[in-house]
Parts: sequence; structure tokens; C-alpha cells
Amino acid sequence: MNIEIKNGRIIDPQHGTDRVTSLFIADGRVAGLGEAPAGFVAESRIDATGCVVCPGLIDLSARLNSIEAELAAAVAGGVTSVVVPPDADPPLDEPELADRLVHRGAEIGKARVLPLGALTLGLKGERLAELAGLKKAGCVAFSQAMLPVVDTEALLRAMEYAATFGFAVWLQPQDHWLARNGIAHEGEVASRLGLAGIPVAAETIAIATIVQLVRDTGCRVHLTRLSSAAGAAQVAQAQVEGLPVTCDVGVHHLLLSEHDIGFFNPHARFVPPLRSQRDRQALSAAVADGLAAICSDHTPLAADDKLLPFGEARPGATGLEVLLPLTLKWAAAAGVDLIRALARITTVPAAILGLPQAHLAPSAVADICIFDPAAEWQLSADSLRSRGKNSPWLGHVLTGKVRATLVGGRVVFAG
Repeated sequence: MNIEIKNGRIIDPQHGTDRVTSLFIADGRVAGLGEAPAGFVAESRIDATGCVVCPGLIDLSARLNSIEAELAAAVAGGVTSVVVPPDADPPLDEPELADRLVHRGAEIGKARVLPLGALTLGLKGERLAELAGLKKAGCVAFSQAMLPVVDTEALLRAMEYAATFGFAVWLQPQDHWLARNGIAHEGEVASRLGLAGIPVAAETIAIATIVQLVRDTGCRVHLTRLSSAAGAAQVAQAQVEGLPVTCDVGVHHLLLSEHDIGFFNPHARFVPPLRSQRDRQALSAAVADGLAAICSDHTPLAADDKLLPFGEARPGATGLEVLLPLTLKWAAAAGVDLIRALARITTVPAAILGLPQAHLAPSAVADICIFDPAAEWQLSADSLRSRGKNSPWLGHVLTGKVRATLVGGRVVFAG
């Protein structure tokens, strides 16, 4: 279908575009910007007056406990591609499982599903999974999700194998032994509340090990959900050395700190934990400087999983539908302009994944988000399409509302 999106503020971070004009779509791709291409006849028009038109958001971590509901939540949040960690039930350690997930996502026809294959069988950190077969089945990289490879030699061999075939490995940098009994940041709040702490050293020791293995193997590594100032500094140094190391930060870690645990609020329990205000500020500065992408770390949970004491509640929060407004909230607080803020959830994750989309030049895949940057709305359980109603932002008024989402030139959400 030929579509004209008119009167919108077109923002394309990859090409530095920021102007009010029309965008033309034909055969699932961008056909023109500003002036209609020769012979173009619009079959449908979308009036984007007062709205921003940008590439569709790419979320680097979204669990799909109910694939239909969560993909509907994704497009309602302007997210057109979701990277799915392998810690499903069963784990994504066989090509058939990955193939089934990709095809089910295509059948639903909402956001694109990009699975991470399990690095090891059963995510047990021992024997390698069938990486080549998983890659052919559609896996974009390989990961242990939040589970460790305790045996460093096993991790070395896995990275050697991945480097041989050009596969990327995604790792959560958290030392198993230092983190295994902790539930909160090791600091003043944990001490006051009597909660077992996870020191920053759990992150920095893991990063130091991984970076050294990258030096030895040349393996491309993406570090997921950095949480500390020291960890961000280590990644920055690795990039200065020219090592193939990238990273992301969960959007909640850019806005919340250990103090938001308050009086044992289970909605503020995350892995890695919310850390100090200094860590939060350093992460914010690092993301503003372009060190990391921003992800939602979407973890939809049943209500009962949060109706428990802090130490027993399952960690995580729903994030797909709030990734955009929370990124805008962070940008406003950090003094980051809109084009750079949107880059952190579009072009930067696309570059990490090696995807061709996430821009609006002619012939680009028409994955597009249209949102009103001034619209205010209150987050509530009823307003969430996700099955997970768990969020520390419930009851808060957020700014930035998605009006339409297109995937491959098709309107998959209109709100």
C-alpha cells in the first residue's frame, strides 16, 4: 500500500534529519521524503500534525511470556523489533525452537521477533548449543541471559568458537559467586533495610574477565544491562582500545536508584540491582555520550510474583510500552536533545545487531513510529496491553504517546 505520512516532524538520527515534511511509503519501504516520487499515488494518508515520525524502536531485551499480548504491547509502544533472550521455557537451545518462535512472530504480524540463541545447552554453562543451526533458524546472537558460565575455560572455548564463525555473544556481566546471595545494591539502603547486597565488584570483575577473553579471542561481545559507573568506565576503555565490545543499559537504571526501593517496594527489584545515585548519574552521562543503547529489559510477571516480600519477589518490570516515554523522561532530565535520545533506541541498537532498518532514507524498510511528544497519560494496569502489570511507574503521569506504528509499511497499531 502507498501511504503518505504528512505534516509530521521527521527525525532520522542516522542521517541527522529533523524537519517537518511528508514521508512517502510504497511496497513496504520509504519511497521519498519531502516530495512524492514520480507516479506516486497515496492510497492512505496519515496526518501526523504535532507528532514526531521516527524509525521504529528496537528493544534489545524483551521477554515474551505471552507472545500475542507482548507483541501487541510492543507496537503500542512504537517498538518494531524485539530481541528475545533465550531463557524461555524451554530454553532456546535447539534450532526448531528458535524457528518456531520466529515463524509464530511472523504469523502474528506485529513487531519483528529476533531471538537470542542459548550459548550452552539448557543454559547450564557447560556444553555448547548448536550455534550454527540456531543461526540458520534466525538467532541474531548467542547468550546465557541472566545465567552464568561459571567455568571460565568453557566461556573461553565458547568465545573462540563464536569468533571463528563471526557470531556475537551477549553476556550479563555479573560474577556468580559475588552475586549469588544478593538482592540489592551493596550500599547504605541495603544495610538499613537488612537486605543482602550485591557489590559493584560483581559487575567489574565479570567485565574485566570478559574483556580479557575478547582480547584473546577477537569475539564480538555485547554486555547487557550495565548498572555501575565503574562498569561503564571499563567498557569505555575497551572501546578506546578498539575491542569489539558494545553494551546497553536498562531504561529503569537511568531513572531510578537504590533509594527507590523505599519501604521494600517489590516493583523496584531488578537484576542487576538499582545502584547508587552516583552510579545512575554516571550511566546517564555514558549513555548521553553514546557509550550504550537503551533497552526496556521487558519482564512481564504475574501479579502474584510481586505480591511477596522484597527478597522473594521476582525481579523485573514491564517495559515495552514505557520505553519511549521513559527515554524521553531521561533525555529531558539529562539535557539530551530528541534526535540523540531517539538514536539510543533506534540506530544504536540497529548497529549493534547489524540491522539495515532504523533510518528513513529512500529504500529503507518502513518500520516507523509516530508519537506525540507532548501527550500526557497515566500508567495503570488497565492502560497496559502487556500481560505483565508490574512497574515502578504505576500511577505516574508519563509524557510521550504513540499514535501509530508501521512495520514493513503496514499499520500495525493506531491509537
